[in-house]
Amino acid sequence: MHVSLVATVLNEAHSLPRLLDSVAAQSRHPDEVVICDGGSTDGTIAILEAEDRFPLRLLQQPDANISQGRNKAIENAAGEIIAVTDAGVRLDSKWLEKIVAPFEQGETPVVAGFFRPDPRTTFETAMGATVLPELQDVHPEQFLASSRSIAFRREAWDAVGGYPEWLDYCEDLVFDFRLRAKYGPFVFAPEALVYFRPRPDLRKFVLQYYRYARGDGKADLWRTRHAIRYMTYLLVGPLIGAAGLLDSPAWWALYLIAGPGMLWVPWRRLTRMWNHLPSFGKLQAVLLVPLIRVAGDIAKMMGYPAGLWWRWHHRGRIPDWRAAP
Repeated sequence: MHVSLVATVLNEAHSLPRLLDSVAAQSRHPDEVVICDGGSTDGTIAILEAEDRFPLRLLQQPDANISQGRNKAIENAAGEIIAVTDAGVRLDSKWLEKIVAPFEQGETPVVAGFFRPDPRTTFETAMGATVLPELQDVHPEQFLASSRSIAFRREAWDAVGGYPEWLDYCEDLVFDFRLRAKYGPFVFAPEALVYFRPRPDLRKFVLQYYRYARGDGKADLWRTRHAIRYMTYLLVGPLIGAAGLLDSPAWWALYLIAGPGMLWVPWRRLTRMWNHLPSFGKLQAVLLVPLIRVAGDIAKMMGYPAGLWWRWHHRGRIPDWRAAP
């Protein structure tokens, strides 16, 4: 069974070495690695051209978005099984072995791996606890794979039209939805792990979640989820405040219930990450969780309408990705 590992890169000179090191350390080596560069200017190309520990083919497509880069890499890959990951991650040494195993056991079309944060700072630890799922939170039959850890048969990729090249963010979700519509729930391989660093500061985190929500708007994803967020912040919250002012301060006690309720899950996750933190960082992380949660929600509330505006402006030119593959 020929397995191709593909990825896209753009100015990843600082993080690329740990990805390449982890590829070289795999218990099962890919038959080839195909990487598409989107126009790097920081030394990424030199690092890739110097790699000699495994067969690597470098493609260059300046100004390509992630979907275009992935599709180009897959088009040029020779494998019947395509394993996809991202720059900026570190693969567990058995990642490829575990994500390929289900294909060897049957006619599986898609395998979803898993991912975990690899934090280096207190902020990164708090962010990972706030926004990333843990394994016990996952319902395998509903899990939508991140394209930092997924594998599929080439014919499955072709059958759904590849990654949506009109979409710059949330492209892997649309790709997943189309795969699941055609083939049903994915095989879940939680041992196929990749590790990645969360965004290192609040500004980069906010920009990331703004872009994610803008992608949701472009693709018309999660209408109810976004509507609930707007209602919570723009309607319910202010109404409770007004009731406390005009009727009785007792209304404000609802904040004391709702606040910890929103933060209970990330705080619980955070306690499982104590080993990443020095003693003085534990309190700092606890206090960062609500800041990260609110900042992320605000970023999403700003990004989603921007995506909807883009969608309206491009109406008639966006493919109906919900149509049967």
